[in-house]
Amino acid sequence: MLRVGTQQLDGSLICRLEGRFTGEGAEQVRTLVTRCDAGLKLVVDLTEIMFIDAIGEEVLSFTKKLGAQFIADTSYSQDVCERLNLPLVKDQQNSQWLVNENGNGRRPASTFRRR
Repeated sequence: MLRVGTQQLDGSLICRLEGRFTGEGAEQVRTLVTRCDAGLKLVVDLTEIMFIDAIGEEVLSFTKKLGAQFIADTSYSQDVCERLNLPLVKDQQNSQWLVNENGNGRRPASTFRRR
């Protein structure tokens, strides 16, 4: 199962992905990012991803072409970013506000949609 959460913050569209980034769910994320405001900086948080198939990898490469930057705080997500040459958010230390914006280490559940 894939959970997708989006949030606009400081001129950025933050897209958080959780679970398995595969098949139809990955294609739906492609549609989502192509429909977003071109004036927003795209940030994709891969920290909670458990598995990515070939379609998911292709969608991530596509988002890279759109100028996306990525957050990867786990060894799996870091490996994916390294293998696909995905650019990380420049200051991972200061990207914490993207992950824990409510200050308690948890993301608000209301921002997530189940796929």
